[in-house]
Amino acid sequence: MKALSPVDQLFLWLEKRQQPMHVAGLQLFSFPEDAGPKYVSELAQQMRDYCCPVAPFNQRLTRRLGQYYWTEDKHFDIDHHFRHEALPKPGRIRELLSLVSAEHSNLLDRERPMWEAHLIEGIRGRQFALYTKVHHSMMDGISAMRMGMRALSSDPEERELPPVWAYQPKKRNRSLPSNPVDMASSLARLGAGISKQAATVPGLAREIYKVSQKAKKDENYVSIFQAPDTMLNQTITGSRRFAAQSYSLARLKVIAKAFNCTINTVVLAMCGHALREYMISQNALPDEPLIAMVPMSLRQDDSAGGNQIGMILANLGTHICDPANRLRVVNDSVQEAKQRFSQMSPEEILNFTALTMAPTGLNLLTGLAPNWRAFNVVISNVPGPKEPLYWNGAKLKGMYPVSIVLDRIALNITLTSYQDQLEFGLIACRRTLPSMQRLLDYLEQSIRELEIAAGIK
Repeated sequence: MKALSPVDQLFLWLEKRQQPMHVAGLQLFSFPEDAGPKYVSELAQQMRDYCCPVAPFNQRLTRRLGQYYWTEDKHFDIDHHFRHEALPKPGRIRELLSLVSAEHSNLLDRERPMWEAHLIEGIRGRQFALYTKVHHSMMDGISAMRMGMRALSSDPEERELPPVWAYQPKKRNRSLPSNPVDMASSLARLGAGISKQAATVPGLAREIYKVSQKAKKDENYVSIFQAPDTMLNQTITGSRRFAAQSYSLARLKVIAKAFNCTINTVVLAMCGHALREYMISQNALPDEPLIAMVPMSLRQDDSAGGNQIGMILANLGTHICDPANRLRVVNDSVQEAKQRFSQMSPEEILNFTALTMAPTGLNLLTGLAPNWRAFNVVISNVPGPKEPLYWNGAKLKGMYPVSIVLDRIALNITLTSYQDQLEFGLIACRRTLPSMQRLLDYLEQSIRELEIAAGIK
């Protein structure tokens, strides 16, 4: 038996019916050219034959004296974990996203290894999908994505590749680039070491004072507790809505060059526009700008060692109608945060980030301060592979992260890059944010408006 770390146990303690703590990924594949009419059925049987998973997919929870442990499941049943399903007609992407929404709403069974894989056929255009979810106590979203990518191949002729639960890790150079930890992991670490972080508060008092004073003079500056009360920050239910879309990376690069900013800044401006339009449609747009929590790499050299990660608060400019002005406000807030961190040591960055996230961490752990709010929404960008990938001859067409919604943070926007695309995955509480899928249309609308503002034909 292996004891769970305090951080991993925290994901079990945080889990409630309305707050499942699993992460997932949706992979969309096109059929190989030589695929026959029974291709997916035969593929399902081949996957089902891998009925002896490797660790951690063969581990289930057990508890002794209040401590959780991982132990091997001696009665593993592949039919519980692997499901072969078909979309109802007409088999559009809309039906696929509805199925993922329903599956992501369901808690994983703690009496068994906490993962599921769904092979989905019946998708228009000779396509099939694989939706895989794992509990956050088992692995985080970045680890899950890396594992899923390593199980694929850059060779379209390679066959006999096992499913992810039977994949034996190999030493390969191809992997996802380092990425900021996701929000749920950060909050868990904050909760697990909250007393240690509290001891660092006096040393950061001067920086906090500077931040608060500047916020009084500059309305576009972002400080702690500045996030307004919005429809995004209500108590959530267990119902989920998932929306996903691919956008051209080349178009965003042209926009970024025109405005002399990064692609991440363009993405934040896109999200600001989409949230503004969505909240106007719901008669719920606040006068104050929405604030996003953005995990961001602060590395300024080519070194590979260590973590240089900060959680910045970005002004999304939702109070501004003009797209160019909104992008400038977003860029200024991001550059301000980077400049602040450039003057800090790694330890000070970690502690400042912990203080920034403390209100959310405190609410998740105790629920005692629902009106303390550092940010309204989480927006995270995960770098992905640049070359096309295949699984037993089937080409990977798209990969969409499916993250976690937390109480009073009813929307999570996670995106990853793949080849020449940016793949957006939006997960939300369906009852808190009705018709959330409209955000996809507003994201596309934002790209067009930024191109017009930049004079791009």
